Amino acid sequence: MLRFLERVQQQDLERTRRWIAAAQQREAQRQRAIQARPPAPDRLIEQSLSRDVPAAYVHRGDCHMAGKRSRGVARDQALRALTDGIAPCPHRLPDTELGILD
Repeated sequence: MLRFLERVQQQDLERTRRWIAAAQQREAQRQRAIQARPPAPDRLIEQSLSRDVPAAYVHRGDCHMAGKRSRGVARDQALRALTDGIAPCPHRLPDTELGILD
């Protein structure tokens, strides 16, 4: 009976080690995916709901108020959008960061 118990416990130990190896592999894949992500953009332009209005706001890249309709843009595109009359985000003030003062 003790040999049977020993075999059962060995099988349990092997199964636990497989679970640990699988969990470590998933974590390693998750870390690689995080490292492979492109960097967040410095500036965002949020598109409006209406097709008649080209954009709603210019946001900083780390703005929590940027909506799902936002896309990353280069600094010169953000400057151009602000000078063309697209409103800066009132929360993070990207126009001040870009050097545009009213």
